[in-house]
Order: sequence, then structure tokens, then C-alpha cells
Amino acid sequence: MGLAACSSLTGSGAPRPAAEIERLGGELADLVDRLRPGLVQIRTGTDAGHEAHPAAGFIVDPGGIVLSVAHAVSGTDHVEVELSDGRRLPGSVIGRDTRTDLAAVRIEGIDNLPGLHLGDSDGVRAGELVLALGHPYGLRQAVSLGIVSCKGPPPEGGPQDFDFIYTDALINPGNSGGPLVNLAGEVIGVQDWAARNGSMGIAVPSDLVKLVLPRLVAEGRAEREPAGRPGLLPHP
Repeated sequence: MGLAACSSLTGSGAPRPAAEIERLGGELADLVDRLRPGLVQIRTGTDAGHEAHPAAGFIVDPGGIVLSVAHAVSGTDHVEVELSDGRRLPGSVIGRDTRTDLAAVRIEGIDNLPGLHLGDSDGVRAGELVLALGHPYGLRQAVSLGIVSCKGPPPEGGPQDFDFIYTDALINPGNSGGPLVNLAGEVIGVQDWAARNGSMGIAVPSDLVKLVLPRLVAEGRAEREPAGRPGLLPHP
């Protein structure tokens, strides 16, 4: 029985390794094509058409809500958002959470945008393949492949109740705010920090994003409401 099993692996009916790699490559390329419409680039400090401090973000609501990282939009309430089709639209920073380094941006006057789905980061395991999408060094809509290296505590000062995601998928300048995605096409984290030697990146887990994002959106709504209405409770 064991010999029969071995022969089935080496016989003429077994898939060729090259064919399997080619198939996987095609599936990954299809997945990236499906995800890219939800990826945006965020610019601050624009000057005569020359962008400064570009960062990544991704659409989380078809009504025009984009998620990114707070450090990429610090010191400004107005940004420019470039969609995957090249359109550049004005955006407003509607909420920041410096403890998790997350920020929400609203794109005005547009809807029916292709949002990405937030997945379950709690079930993510070390060794899973992931894709990191962003705009490293100004390159638009670049992608890198890696694995989940481990899950563990956040950098100093971050929330200690959640395991952050450590990955060897490249996170370079311009990737911050971009989605870390599993092979099901679900966002399991928001790329944020990189290790000092650049060998490992750290992502805010999607389960934490799901808790913080409604606060950020509510913060923006509260600013739009007339004075005297109750706002948000302090962050615990």
C-alpha cells in the first residue's frame, strides 16, 4: 500500500512541480488584480503637483471611507487620495487613533467604490501566505509575498490586548497604511511598522481595526453635527 502511494506521487499522473507553481502564480496574479481597485495612495503636503510623504490606504466603505495609518496624515486634516484608476480626489481626515496608529479618511462626493473586506485576524497562524499591497518608494500598486512570521505583542505603547501580526512580506516606505491580505482576499492587518533592519514588518490586526474604525467614523460624524450634541467617549 505504501509502495502504491509512492508510485502515485511519482507516476505520469502526478502534477509537474512547474505546472503547480505556474498555477499558483496565476491565482496570485488574479487575486492581486481583484484587490488593486480597493487600494489607494494618500498624499499630504502637495506642492505644485509634487507629492510629499505618500502613503497607502484602502477603501473600507463604498461610500468613500478609506483606512490608513495616523502617522502618515499627522499634522493635516486635508489630503489628496489617488484611486486605482488614476483619479485624484480631495479627502478629509475624519478620525485618528494614535494608540493604534490608525486613521480614517473620507473622500467627498463619490460612492460605489470597491471596498476591501476585513477578515478574522484571530484565526491567522504563523506560516500562512500573505500579500502586502502598497506604494513602496513611490511605485504605484506594488505587491510583495511572504508569510506570517509570528503573532505577538505590539511595539512599545501599543494595545497589549491584541496580538499584532509580524510578517516577512516587505514593508517599505510607502507601504504604511496598505492592507496585509490572506489568500482568501481578506484584509487581516494594516501595515504599519518595519523592523530596524527591514527584515520584518508589523501589521495592526484586523480584529483591532474592527473595534477602532467605528470610533473614527463616529468622530468624523460628530464634527459635522451642530454644537451641543454629544460626542465620543474618551478612548479607554
